[in-house]
Amino acid sequence: MSTPIELRHLIDGRWVTGSGDELVDLNPSRPSDIVASGPGASDTDVARAFVAARAAAEGWRRTPARSRAAVLLRAADFVAARSEEWGTELAREEGKTRAEGIAEVAHGANILRYHAHDVERASGEVYESPNPGERILVVRRPVGVIGAITPFNFPFSIPAWKLAPALAWGNTIVWKPATFVPVLAMRFAEALMEAGLPDGVLNLVNGTAAVGEAIVAHPDVDAVTFTGSTRVGRQIASRLAGRGIPFQGELGGKNASLVLEDADLDLAVEQVAIGAFSTAGQKCTATSRVVVHEAVADRFLAALAERTRAAVVGDALGDGVEVGPVVDAGARDRINAALDRASRYATPVVAPGPYRDGLLAEGFFIPPSVFELPAAEPGELWHDELFGPVVGVRRTRSAAEGFALVNDSEYGLSTAVFTTDLGRALAAIDDIRVGVVHINSASAGADLHVPFGGTRGSALGPKEQGAVARDFFTETATVYLRG
Repeated sequence: MSTPIELRHLIDGRWVTGSGDELVDLNPSRPSDIVASGPGASDTDVARAFVAARAAAEGWRRTPARSRAAVLLRAADFVAARSEEWGTELAREEGKTRAEGIAEVAHGANILRYHAHDVERASGEVYESPNPGERILVVRRPVGVIGAITPFNFPFSIPAWKLAPALAWGNTIVWKPATFVPVLAMRFAEALMEAGLPDGVLNLVNGTAAVGEAIVAHPDVDAVTFTGSTRVGRQIASRLAGRGIPFQGELGGKNASLVLEDADLDLAVEQVAIGAFSTAGQKCTATSRVVVHEAVADRFLAALAERTRAAVVGDALGDGVEVGPVVDAGARDRINAALDRASRYATPVVAPGPYRDGLLAEGFFIPPSVFELPAAEPGELWHDELFGPVVGVRRTRSAAEGFALVNDSEYGLSTAVFTTDLGRALAAIDDIRVGVVHINSASAGADLHVPFGGTRGSALGPKEQGAVARDFFTETATVYLRG
């Protein structure tokens, strides 16, 4: 344990103490370890942040794109040089393993680099005009002041893939990270300020949900980007729609893996385990449902049970740990209650029950668990996003029935299909209604250079990442140009 870090906010280029309620940031592996503490932001702090963002907007918009990009590139170098230190802090603060934390911070540096270089690609179009001596241009302009609300589960990379394109394309930002991860947010803002970002361009306000509500309600916000639950995202979208304010929401997921009878079972078992248990199942793309062909179901379940029991659960900073804690006591208790209810209607495959003593009982740990679900009433393990290392399994008699079971969800974010039949793989691409399809790899994961986002209850608004990231953070103007 070490002295708690002072929780601060970045407003108009200065690190300040908030004027809101006291926040205490705990280590989910060892809740007696206080990572950071200090006053959160108040409505007054949020208002000051918007004043700063609006005042900085014109100057940042007029800054040449290459100069804006240079700030992101310097920030990327600053982040990369600290990936081990900050990745360790991430593991202590959020609960993913140290290896995962270091990889995430390094990935954040790469995201900054990608969007820095993206502004040097084509950003507009030229069309022929029906009128002589005229050309029609389509140009891109920044939207203005962006409200950004980011989650706890990827406290560095998700802010990177929202804030980097917003900044690269000339917007200013008021940003609220999740309550549980203020330190990594401060580190991200620190990197940008060290890189020479002008005062007021990025404003960081730590705090509870009330801070996010203040951002959404503020009259000076021009657009809001959000990652979080479907329920909250739809509430925000509804409030913004009445004011005509654009919204981008990456929302929930209840992702299925489909294992067909011709699959490489060793590969399928390992990839399902990675998708289900890495980051303690706290990924919007995590595997939480499995559909397996009845011809191989018994073998698959036996192998998955063995792999699940072998998963090493422990302190996120420990060596060889595969599964760290969930983020807080509320998440732990909610998931344990769902597992207790599941034991009454489903068949336990691996279901150790809550930890009763030692470190794993003191921290916010959930044992990796697998249940086989009844066909008639598969229950909440099939329908509800638990956000923990828990898998519900159902059997299928055919590929077509398997596709239907995968689609049996209000969500549509990610899926994985395990098959050696190219025709079935192509059919899955056509017939499964999700935004991300993996063939013979885990459902979890996203690459920085390709679009990311879901369908149905998993998304609202434009997709994120890759070249399409510019679509939300810019608006187009069609120009009729005659000499």
